[in-house]
Amino acid sequence: MNIEWVGSLAAVITTFCWLPQIVKLMRTRQTAGISLASNAFFATGVALWLVYGLAIGSLPLIGANMLTLVFVLIIVGYKLRYS
Repeated sequence: MNIEWVGSLAAVITTFCWLPQIVKLMRTRQTAGISLASNAFFATGVALWLVYGLAIGSLPLIGANMLTLVFVLIIVGYKLRYS
């Protein structure tokens, strides 16, 4: 039995969980409840996962972490611009 689908589903869910936050920020421009430090640390961790994925050649790790990094950097950008 191939268990790869579990990892793929987890990657999709954890990657796209950031979209509602981005949409809310785009609509309201209110970032008071967003922690810059938490998101900066998270972005660093995701960037390291991306480097790891590139090093081992894992397409699911590369794709999920690349997109997650983009989403989190958008959130950080909104926080920096509207705080």
